[in-house]
Amino acid sequence: MAASAGGLEALSVVLRGLPAKFPAAIAIVMHLSPDHKSILAEILNRRTPLVVKQAHTGDVLCPACVFVAPPNHHLFVAQGGRLKLSSSTAEKIHYARPSAEPLFASVATVYRQDAIAVVLTGGDGDGSFGVQIIKDQGGKVIAQDRPSSQDFSMPETSIKTGDVDFILPLDAIAGKLIALVAAAKRSPTGRKTATVKTKTARIVKRLIRRDARGPKSARLERRK
Repeated sequence: MAASAGGLEALSVVLRGLPAKFPAAIAIVMHLSPDHKSILAEILNRRTPLVVKQAHTGDVLCPACVFVAPPNHHLFVAQGGRLKLSSSTAEKIHYARPSAEPLFASVATVYRQDAIAVVLTGGDGDGSFGVQIIKDQGGKVIAQDRPSSQDFSMPETSIKTGDVDFILPLDAIAGKLIALVAAAKRSPTGRKTATVKTKTARIVKRLIRRDARGPKSARLERRK
């Protein structure tokens, strides 16, 4: 899941609507100030029956658990659901660190058609490349609709890629997640192979392997 402006309330509504035994893991990127310690995980943990934690390198995704990217670090998912944080000097994407792009791209690479991206209220176009990679790998994409978004920029940019499967009001997203996860559990487990968007793949690969080279700002251009 990715969110920015208005994201605390949006994330609270979605997570509150999921059952305590939700049979999937959730990873969250929200644009946060790098200058202050985040208590986002603690707040969300009080608002949902799920277990919410701030992510650390080496954590492993597990059902009914939510992992929140800390300020100033990109969040990646590696094979086996193991989490990795970038350094605090990794280059920014959409002027943000953490950004949704590395999270979505890495989730797509590991989970392919079982991946689900959720783009919630927020400014700028963060997540718009990641949702394309999710779709390339056979996954599903949900975007929050305009009326229920405090800032529709993030969902709208993803919608304009043509790769969003569901445009939903905030209070309908949890129900759709429950249905999609249940359907995935019933479906065959075969994997498909697809070509990942090369520009984003290069950036994600560089962030994973060489994220300590120093601060930069990378601005991804949305697919026309």
